[in-house]
Amino acid sequence: MPKILQLLCLLWMLSTASFGQVLTVRDQVTQRPLEMVQLFTADLPQALLTDAKGQIDIAGLQGKDSIYVRLVGYQPEMLSYEQLRKGQFRLYLKESTVALQAVVVSATRWQQDVKEVPQKVSTIRPKDVQLQNPQTAADMLGQSGEVFIQKSQGGGGSPMIRGFATNRVLIAVDGVRMNTAIFRSGNIQNVISLDPFATEKTEILFGPGSVMYGSDAIGGVMSLYTSSPKFASEDGPHVSGSATGRWSSANQEKTGHVDVGIGLKKWAFLTSATFSDYDDLRMGSRGPDDYLRREYVQTIAGQDEVVLNSNPERQVYTGYDQLNLMQKVRYRPSDKWELQYGFHYSTTSDVPRYDRLINYRNGKLRSAEWYYGPQVWLMNNLQLSYQAQSKAFDRSNFSLAQQLFEESRHNRDLAKSIRYNRYEKVHAYSANLDFEKALDQRHHLFYGLEAVYNKVLSSGIDENISAGTAKAGPSRYPDGADWSSYAAFLTYRFKASEKFTVLTGARYNYTLLNASFDNSFFNFPFRKAELDAGALTGSAGVVYSPQTDWQLSSNLSTGFRSPNVDDIGKIFDSAPGLVVVPNPDLKPEYAYNADIGFAKTFRDVLKLDATAFYTYLQDALVRRDYTLNGQSSIEYEGKMSQVQALQNAAYATVWGVQAGIEVKLPAGFGLSSRYNLQRGREELEDGTEAMLRHAAPSFGVTRLTYTRNRLKTELYAMYNGEITHANLAPEEQAKAYLYAADSNGNPYSPAWATLNLKVRYQLSQHVAASAGIENITDQRYRPYSSGIAAAGRNFVLALKATI
Repeated sequence: MPKILQLLCLLWMLSTASFGQVLTVRDQVTQRPLEMVQLFTADLPQALLTDAKGQIDIAGLQGKDSIYVRLVGYQPEMLSYEQLRKGQFRLYLKESTVALQAVVVSATRWQQDVKEVPQKVSTIRPKDVQLQNPQTAADMLGQSGEVFIQKSQGGGGSPMIRGFATNRVLIAVDGVRMNTAIFRSGNIQNVISLDPFATEKTEILFGPGSVMYGSDAIGGVMSLYTSSPKFASEDGPHVSGSATGRWSSANQEKTGHVDVGIGLKKWAFLTSATFSDYDDLRMGSRGPDDYLRREYVQTIAGQDEVVLNSNPERQVYTGYDQLNLMQKVRYRPSDKWELQYGFHYSTTSDVPRYDRLINYRNGKLRSAEWYYGPQVWLMNNLQLSYQAQSKAFDRSNFSLAQQLFEESRHNRDLAKSIRYNRYEKVHAYSANLDFEKALDQRHHLFYGLEAVYNKVLSSGIDENISAGTAKAGPSRYPDGADWSSYAAFLTYRFKASEKFTVLTGARYNYTLLNASFDNSFFNFPFRKAELDAGALTGSAGVVYSPQTDWQLSSNLSTGFRSPNVDDIGKIFDSAPGLVVVPNPDLKPEYAYNADIGFAKTFRDVLKLDATAFYTYLQDALVRRDYTLNGQSSIEYEGKMSQVQALQNAAYATVWGVQAGIEVKLPAGFGLSSRYNLQRGREELEDGTEAMLRHAAPSFGVTRLTYTRNRLKTELYAMYNGEITHANLAPEEQAKAYLYAADSNGNPYSPAWATLNLKVRYQLSQHVAASAGIENITDQRYRPYSSGIAAAGRNFVLALKATI
C-alpha cells in the first residue's frame, strides 16, 4: 500500500508539472480572490491575468527568478517560481496605503488612470465598506471623510459637496443619473435608496461634472457602481454567495443581507437582497441639552396627547425599515459583445420627519403628525457594450434606463383634524450612447449623446380624520409636468509625454420644461410655465508628473443647472409660516470653477495631497420673499404664511481646500487623515453678502490602522468645526429649534469630535467577523443643519459568510 501511495503521488507531481501549475492570489486580510492581478517577467510579451477565482496557470514561468506581481491598490511583489512553489502556489497581497495609482470611471465614463485626471476624484472601496459597516449609503459617503452628510430624520442623508447640495450635486448609478425633475433645493434623502451591500465601488468627482453628466453636476458627482455578475473561468462555472447579519445598539438596528451569483461561459446572474429594521435613535449623554427630546405627541383614542419622554436621549419617532432588491444578468455571446440588464428596487416604511416633530409654536409642539410615506425607487437598466477597432470608435456603450420614484408627505397640526397628504410620482427615462477612440498612443477621444425625459404626477388629498372624510387638496407640483434634456459631448485627452497630460472637453445641453397649473385652489396669475434653454459647458485641465511619485494638476471648468419642475412649479411650506409658490420666469444658473492640486509620495512610505478650489455661481436660484397677486401672505393649509419663491436674484461664491496625508508605519501600522475646509457666501436681496447655507463647517477624519494577517483594526476620530451664530446663513438662523443656543441665547452649530474603533477578523476563508464602537466617549452632537442628533455610543456587530 505505501508503494501504491508513493506511485500515485509521483504521478500527480508529473501531471502537474506537465499540464500546468495554478497559482491562487488572495487579499491578505479578507482572503477573497483577486481578479485581474498582473504577472509578468522581463521576457514575457504579455502579462498573465488572474481570473474571477484569483487563479492563473503559471507553468510557463517555471524556472523564472524574477516574476513581477502587480494589482492597482496593492503592494507590488517580485518573487521567483521557486518561492511561489514553496508557498504552495498561494500568494497573499497586501493593500497599498500610499500609492498614486488607481483606475476611475467617473471622469470620462470609461476606465482611466487617475493620474491622468486633473479633477479630484475620491474612491470608496468594498473593503472600506466591510470594515466601517455603514447603515446606509449616506453613512457610507460620510465615513469617507470628504462628503458632509445632513440628516433631517432617521431615514435621511443629504450629501453636501464643496458648498453645494441636493439638486446641485449629481447622483449616478451604473452611469445613469438618479436626479429627477423634482430634486429640490432643500435637503433630499434619495441616496439612501442605494444598498451599500450591493455597491462594488463609489467614486466622488469633485467640482463641476457638467461636461460628462449635464445639469445638476455643479458641486460634484457621486457615481456608484453596483456589483456585477462574474462569468465562468476555464476551470468551470463560477458560483458565489454571501450572507451577512448586523446589529447596532444605538437604534437597535437589525440588518440581514444575502446575495447569490452564478456564472456560466456566456451567461452570468447575480441576486441581492437586504432588509434593515431601525428603532428610535439614542443620542449621546455629553453635550447640549437643547437636543434632548423631552416630550412627544401620541394619539390615543383619536385624541392628541403630549407625553413626557421617560428617556429624553431617545429620539422618539426616528425608527423605520428598508428593503433593497437587485437582480443582474450578463450575456457575452463573443469577445466583442456584452449585454447586461440590471433591476433595482428599494422601498421604506413610513419615515417620520423628526425635525418637524420637534418644532414648537406658542410653547407647544406644533405637529401631531409629520411623516414621509414609503420612498420607492425602481430602476430597469439595459446596457449593450461593443468592442472593436474601427474608424469611429474602439469601444461603445449604449444604455437604456427606466426609473420610477414615489414619495409622499403627510402632516397634521396638534389637536387638528385635517391631515394634509401630498403624493408624487416621477417616471424617468434616459438613453446614453458613449464612445471611446484612441487615435494613437497620444490622442484619445471620449464622446457621446444623452437624452433624458421626466414625467411628474402629483396630487393632494385633505383628510378629516375625525369625520372620516376626504376631499381633493392642492398638489405640491403641477400634475403632468414634464422636463427633458438632450445633449452631445466630446472629451479629448492628449498625452504629450509620460509626464504631461491634457484633458479637455465640451458639452452642449438643451432642456425643455412644460407645466400647467390648476387654479382650483390658488388664483395664480399664470396658467403655464414653459422653459427651453441651451447651455454650452466646458473644461480644460492639465496633469504634470515630473516623476512617478509626483503629480501636479490644474483644471478650469464651467457648469450649469437648468430649473426643474420643483424650482418652477412647487407650492409647499418650506418652513413653519413660510410658503413657496411657483415662479415661471426662472432661467438657468451657471458655475465657473478653478482647481489646483498636487500629490506626492515619498518612497512608498508617505503620501501628501491637497486641492484648492474656487467656484462662482451666477444667476443663482435663491429663495426670496415674493408676492402672489400683490399679496405678501396667503392662507396655506389653514394658516397665514409669508409668500416666497425661487428667483435668479443672486450670485454665490465658494472656496476651500481638501487635503490629506497617509503614512505607512512599521509593523503593519498606518496613519491617514483627510481635512476639508470650505467657505461660501451668497448675495442677499439688499446687495450685501451672507453665509451660504450648504457650505458645511470644516470637517475631517484621522485614522490609525493596524493590519496583520487576517486582522484589520482602525481607531479613528471624526471631527467638525463650529459655526457661530453670526456665520450661520440667514435661513438657518431662523431655525433655532435645530441648533444649540450660545451664551447669548442665539442658535449656533457647536464643534464636535468622536473617537471610534472598528475591527475585522477573517475567521476562515469563508467567514469574517466585524465589531466596532462608534462615539466611544458618548458625545451628544447634531451635525450642521441636521434635524436629528447623531448616535451616542454605538456598538456594532456583524458576521459575514461567503462561498
